[in-house]
Amino acid sequence: IHVSQDSPLVLQSDRNVTVNARNHMGQLTGQLTVGADAVEAQCKRFEVRASDGGKVLFSADEDEIVIGADRLKVTGTEGAVFGHSVETPHIRAEPSQDLKLESPTRSLVMEAPRGVQVNAAAGDLKATCRKELHLQSTEGEIFLDADTIRLGNLPVGSFSSSSSFSSSSSSPSSSAPRQTIYELCACPNGKLYLSPAGAGSTCQSSSNICLWS
Repeated sequence: IHVSQDSPLVLQSDRNVTVNARNHMGQLTGQLTVGADAVEAQCKRFEVRASDGGKVLFSADEDEIVIGADRLKVTGTEGAVFGHSVETPHIRAEPSQDLKLESPTRSLVMEAPRGVQVNAAAGDLKATCRKELHLQSTEGEIFLDADTIRLGNLPVGSFSSSSSFSSSSSSPSSSAPRQTIYELCACPNGKLYLSPAGAGSTCQSSSNICLWS
């Protein structure tokens, strides 16, 4: 079936248009059906190629689906939903856009046999959670390398020779000198708190901060 040059070929049906391909024994090897509700293709492998016929833009078979375009863009408001795992060597946001990894109702897991690297080359890196944030290394160390390391909102205890600590919530005496240097203390359970620095260590495991943490 062919038409003259610069003329369209129109196949029209009140129900659907079906194109079948058969082998030399008459067995059906491929089928393309254009219906009112859907376009269906039945074959061992389905391919969509570029206009020059070289690059495969999309292919599908029983084992996998391959998208060969330079960029896959999902414009739906809900984004892309994957029922199982996602494997990729690189995740990045569009230019001038923030990258957000979020699991609203469950946990977020990123795994790699040789490490996971999170890099913000020209901005801040922020990790927030509602309950607890765990940093764990089973066979190595956790290394913090920065010009300034700050631990905010740590509780402050006041040193007492009677082996007890009291919270610094009480207002200090106006005549007492202002404390500007503190010692960083760790309770047996790992909780950190500040203690006014002295000639010797002022940390005590029996402090109220440790006992009630």
